[in-house]
Order: sequence, then C-alpha cells, then structure tokens
Amino acid sequence: MGDRLHHYPVRVVWTGNTGAGTAGYRGYARDHVIAAAGKPPIAGSSDPAFRGDPARWNPEELLVASLSACHKLWFLGLCAGAGVVVTAYEDAAEGVMTEQADGAGQFVEVVLRPRVALAGASDAGAIAALHERAHAMCFIARSVNFPVRVLPVTC
Repeated sequence: MGDRLHHYPVRVVWTGNTGAGTAGYRGYARDHVIAAAGKPPIAGSSDPAFRGDPARWNPEELLVASLSACHKLWFLGLCAGAGVVVTAYEDAAEGVMTEQADGAGQFVEVVLRPRVALAGASDAGAIAALHERAHAMCFIARSVNFPVRVLPVTC
C-alpha cells in the first residue's frame, strides 16, 4: 500500500481593516479569524511584539501548541497500545524564536515538558521509550526544521 494523502483546508480571514486598509503600517489591526468547516472559529492576531492583540492566539503560539498536541496524541495512543494507563497529561511547552535586524526570523527550538500521571506502577525506561517513539512519529515535529526537545516528567 502506498502513502496516503491527507488534506487540511483552513480559511484565514483578515478582520483588522479599521477603515483605511493598509494605508499605513500603524493604521490596521492584525486580527484575523481561523476557520474550518464544522469547527468553532479561532480568533487570531500577531504577537503583541508585532502590534498584535494579546487576547488572541498568534501563529507562534499555535505552532508550539500544534507540536505539543501532536506529541500528546501519539504518546496517549502508544500508551493505550502498550497497556500503560495514563490518567492525566499536561505540557508546559515553550518555543523560542529569534528575530533578525531586518525583521525576518525563525524558531530555533521548541521544548515540550509533558507531565504525565499513570495508574499503577510503571517502568520509567518504558515510559521514556514511549515518549521517544511519540516524538519520532509526530507529524508536526517531523515537519519542522528546528529542534523539538521532549523533557518528560512522570508523577
């Protein structure tokens, strides 16, 4: 069987025209709405450092959240398959982006810090191996060109 293709149609609609469009750099909002069929919209903007609304999600946060969620989904699935019962999962993920003098920039690292609670005793080595496998399988981590480190804690 060959590779399967999956498609993810998303609409991003700019809602930040305050009346004069982009006639001036400071004269428009960076606000937008992210939408996909059958799902609630996500209120987005740019990072406040780039004149964005701090009450809205920015692309940088969404990228870090995507990496975190992808790892979690793989880890939980692998645990279920291995007979490891996870009772709680929380990740304090953080991305680091660098910005050059000309305004261009890129992520240089994302660190995932999953904190996992398990039912019953567990083999720390086996849990670490499940995190390693989840990281190796994560679609999003496999797609980025910067390091994604996983520093798990089991409680």
